[in-house]
Amino acid sequence: MTTFEMLQELLAQNEFELLLPEDYTANTTEQDIRLVYQMNDTVESFLVFRKAIFTGTYKKDYEGKLDASYDRDQNRYVLGVRQGDSVITLFYQKLELEVNLYNYGEIAHFWVPRYENLRQLEFRIAVLWDKYTYLGENYCSEGEKHLVHLADVPALNFCSYCAAPEPYMVPHEMPKGSFLQGLDVMEQLAKQAKDWLLVGWIRFYRRHPSTIVTRWVAHVLHHSIHFGFVKTLTETIKKETAIYPRRLFGKSGEERLALCLKKANARKEELEKTGAYVEIVRQEPFTIAKDQLDLKVYLLVSRQGMVNQKIQVEEIVL
Repeated sequence: MTTFEMLQELLAQNEFELLLPEDYTANTTEQDIRLVYQMNDTVESFLVFRKAIFTGTYKKDYEGKLDASYDRDQNRYVLGVRQGDSVITLFYQKLELEVNLYNYGEIAHFWVPRYENLRQLEFRIAVLWDKYTYLGENYCSEGEKHLVHLADVPALNFCSYCAAPEPYMVPHEMPKGSFLQGLDVMEQLAKQAKDWLLVGWIRFYRRHPSTIVTRWVAHVLHHSIHFGFVKTLTETIKKETAIYPRRLFGKSGEERLALCLKKANARKEELEKTGAYVEIVRQEPFTIAKDQLDLKVYLLVSRQGMVNQKIQVEEIVL
């Protein structure tokens, strides 16, 4: 997909979030202007209008239908966007894609209670699917290209363990081919965990991909007997995402994070002595296009109960 096609796609979805100085009125000084393309925990990406100037007024908080026009003015491109009763016109030399990839293997958002470990796996796979879908396989590792198919397995995806509250859930089509590839990945991970019972259920699921079987496979995933599979998938995602850098938060933010991690590691050691499996995870705000989230550190604590895995979440507070 070309950058122009990406721009058209955004505007067709009524998405037009420019990153401008506080003054949103006309600017005749050439500058690079970013337009948010895809933002999630895996990536912060932008369409960048190079050597751009603009006229009119940009409404930062506008929500509604957009009307766009495209033109060419001598050696510059022209984009006009109407936001209700306001029009902004950008004149620019070229349009480029800027992509900043990040490690998301230890990112967590505890929006929905119960089975938090499985919901965080669903979340990480879902944001990987977004990256793969919108940016393409060139921005994914070989391992991620396999893991992304797990997003099309209903027993593991938003159908069963959605990490986001229902109003924010974004379903997507699940092609049969990708579903079967996802089951292949699940089976490989189950074999790696030596969970032969789950291997059997996955093979049965492949032959009988019904709603009832989906619910059953989803149900058994939180049984203690299958914790090895959950742990193996968790560690596999961490390994695949370790190639990417984490976000940086400036001097004060990094100092605060270091203190939180020191306290988290001490608490992790205590809990591990009791037999718990403990992940240190973070909620991170975006660093280029700012959002409303705060930087937080949590412990995601998993124990094997008589039947089900028992999950606790502890926030690290300084």
